Amino acid sequence: MIGTLASYLSARARPALIAAGIAFAASLPAHAASVEQLEIATKGGVRVFEVEMAVTPQEQEQGLMYRRELADGKGMLFDMGKERPAVFWMKNTYVSLDMIFIRADGTIASIAHGTTPLSEARINSGAPVRGVLEVVAGTAKRYGIAPGDRVAHRIFTGR
Repeated sequence: MIGTLASYLSARARPALIAAGIAFAASLPAHAASVEQLEIATKGGVRVFEVEMAVTPQEQEQGLMYRRELADGKGMLFDMGKERPAVFWMKNTYVSLDMIFIRADGTIASIAHGTTPLSEARINSGAPVRGVLEVVAGTAKRYGIAPGDRVAHRIFTGR
């Protein structure tokens, strides 16, 4: 039966189906290129996260937009390339997040707790940062993550 399906599709129908498939795939949310491990040393112990890396301008622009859920222990790490002030928003982001702003030496500079989904309000780092970790809202409080805690990951110098 499978062989007859291929012969059924005309030379004109196959390209149209392929184009429709490509268009559908392009409409799906993009995900960051790689997943890496990140650790945060808190007063209560070390917390380990699996983070998608957002390094390219396209990955950073997309971020966690259009995601309907984010599991505990997962997140996205934005590598700013160098230490600089960072401004984020929640446009097209359906999941409330904690945004953890991290200096180049790996110390946490500030945390934006429980951001408002779909908001275009600006969320400022408050200080120059090298990275921003986005995790599901409530994570920072649940695990006792606070400014001054240390983050271990290859992009930070204070490993």
